[in-house]
Amino acid sequence: MKRLSAHLGGPNLWVKRDDCTGLGLGGNKLRKLDYVLRDAIDRGADTLVSGGVVQSNSQRQVAAAAAKLGLACHLAVYHGRLAPPSAEYEKTGNALLNRLFGAVLHDVPWNGDRNGAITALADELRGHGRQPYIVPYGVSNPLGAVGYASTLVEIAHQCGALGFAPQAIVHCSGSGGTQAGLVAARRGLPDSRIVGIDIDAEPERVRADVVAYAEAAAAYLDQPFDAADVEVVAGHAGPAYGVPHQATIEAIKLGAALEGLVLDPVYSGKGLAGLIALIRSGRWTRGENVVFIHTGGAPALFAYRHLFN
Repeated sequence: MKRLSAHLGGPNLWVKRDDCTGLGLGGNKLRKLDYVLRDAIDRGADTLVSGGVVQSNSQRQVAAAAAKLGLACHLAVYHGRLAPPSAEYEKTGNALLNRLFGAVLHDVPWNGDRNGAITALADELRGHGRQPYIVPYGVSNPLGAVGYASTLVEIAHQCGALGFAPQAIVHCSGSGGTQAGLVAARRGLPDSRIVGIDIDAEPERVRADVVAYAEAAAAYLDQPFDAADVEVVAGHAGPAYGVPHQATIEAIKLGAALEGLVLDPVYSGKGLAGLIALIRSGRWTRGENVVFIHTGGAPALFAYRHLFN
């Protein structure tokens, strides 16, 4: 990202385009679904059951994968975790795509339990003779983290081909599975720091989940694990999950105007905002290299269009 690097006057910035993974407009969750969906098929599932907020990127990718595999999809759509930021919030973006992909949406209240309503929905469907498979909130569990470890392997190969090893790999971290996969495979880039930017305004919970998933994923992969490798940076999530602050809006505008990148206000925009803040604080210097993972989420941007009028 040459223009953004020059604008910030810090390290050389690179972007890993996980927003370009393809199916259902792409995103990081498709990697996490790789082994999860293999397990679903092996277990004879006929229905995927997952959940998230109205504009959940995870729900959209689960629904798209279900359509591709010919599986039914039921989603627990949480209401109340954040106030709808616009009149279009429940109609456009990921919400529209979920319906197009054929998912059956079940409105449920948010009570802080990420997987409770998903599990209850699966139990209900099982009672009606279906064979449901639970895809956890954010596709975040040890098996999802194993799938996401492929990203670290790709970054290592791509950076090697370009002749450098990054000082850091920076990304947004929320449900924990993405960062867990990177940490579980980090021996592929032992000198690179994995830096997760908390986007939930819950850094302690995020780090605890990353540690738990990464430890289990590393065991699957027969890799060493050290909890000291898990760094979750707080202070860049804004007032709450799903509520962008001014730094997020600035980051989205900079990414678009300087690099043609489309970021979202809930995940990737906050991740880039955190990276920009760390650069401005002097964490990395000129000549060093930092990789930013664009985890996707562009469809949700349209539910927040009032921020960019």
